[in-house]
Amino acid sequence: MSKDSARRISAMNEDLLRPLVETSWRFWLLVAVLGSIVATGLGTWAYQMYRGFGMTGINMPIYWAFYITTFVFWIGISHAGTLISAILRLVNAGWRRPVTRCAEVITAFALMIGAMFPIIHLGRPWLFFWLMPYPNQRMIWPNFRSPLVWDFFAISTYLTGSLLFLLLPMIPDLALVRDKTTGWRHRVYGVLALGWQGTPKQWHRLESAMQIMAIAIIPVAVSVHTIVSFDFSMAPVPMWHSAIFGPYFVAGAIFSGIAALIIAMAALRKFLHLEEYLHPVHFQNLGKLMLMMSLLWTYFIFNERLTVWYGNASAEREVFLVTQRGSFAPLFWTMVACNFAIPFVILSIKKLRTITGCVIASFTVVIGMWLERFLIVVPSLGHKYLPYTWGHYRPRPVEIIIVASTFAAMVLLYVLFSKLVPIISIWELKVGEHFVADATPQEAAEHPLLKAHP
Repeated sequence: MSKDSARRISAMNEDLLRPLVETSWRFWLLVAVLGSIVATGLGTWAYQMYRGFGMTGINMPIYWAFYITTFVFWIGISHAGTLISAILRLVNAGWRRPVTRCAEVITAFALMIGAMFPIIHLGRPWLFFWLMPYPNQRMIWPNFRSPLVWDFFAISTYLTGSLLFLLLPMIPDLALVRDKTTGWRHRVYGVLALGWQGTPKQWHRLESAMQIMAIAIIPVAVSVHTIVSFDFSMAPVPMWHSAIFGPYFVAGAIFSGIAALIIAMAALRKFLHLEEYLHPVHFQNLGKLMLMMSLLWTYFIFNERLTVWYGNASAEREVFLVTQRGSFAPLFWTMVACNFAIPFVILSIKKLRTITGCVIASFTVVIGMWLERFLIVVPSLGHKYLPYTWGHYRPRPVEIIIVASTFAAMVLLYVLFSKLVPIISIWELKVGEHFVADATPQEAAEHPLLKAHP
């Protein structure tokens, strides 16, 4: 290994391990602010449990509103990490290396937050374990025709796979932190590193395990949001009972997930000073992918609305009209502008597809995709088949505070993770950008990891 290569590796270790060993007052201030918002949300939830669901705006016939909207939103955001990272790993895209862990972390935390909303939505959330099929003396089993049970199995499976997919590539970096630290940090990271020594046998096993997980997690990720779409498409509700909901939800999930990933990467690049590792090309490539998903989303939304308009069924026509021209029209056209018009203009023009442009487009997509889930849930429930059952919904402060606190929780978890684990995979970066470039033929023949990444 040349002296230049060794110097670059040393600088990389210093840059990417700095957030773990250096702490400024800004970090503690940010944690305190975010923690207070999360605590406010938890307190509001406790207040809702004490006073009952009457504190919310949920009422007959609109039994799903802000909570289920945000549940679908966070499950969609979770597709940013595992699915995108797995695909990029399998195709061996070289530019993926600084991006994968940033993405995989979003999956784990978004799933944890999203899984809370069905529990928040329960009238007696302390009995949530009734959703689990466990042996009991009463011989009572969950209703397997309930969407809540479907979601339990889908989310628990996806969360387990995503955590494994996140933790496997972390092992070499945890060992690196173990070797660079002393005291309690050395002991803690030594336990987390699982005895990693970097032997050829360990590298081969790690590569095999990562490859298996990358292949297995893709169908799991697709099935999860398809099952979430079944919560709607299996119900005889106007504009829900449609076979298009499966691919429609999966495409929307990837779309919003890419937007969340771009925002997270831009924040990490700015506040952790990772300009040397997160380059404009990463944002441009993700921006192109987001543009493709924007066009695919537009196709689905047009297809859905066209078939409803042409079919002209009375109940579906009322939902169609109230979203296109009625009380929900401002939200609908804002959604179209956020998900198609603004991203298309910014991302299709090369000069505008900068880091700033991609971040602006991503913010609009996140807003637009939350509105899309809201417009799926509320207008259809408020305009069912019999006009005398129609209703209106307005969110109450309790719902707004709880939903807002989950966004703070997501940022807080991401900040804490960045403080405890290198947010960019150091060993993958070394392999992809430094070791391979400077390796001699003898080093390449002897090092199993170099042979795995030609």
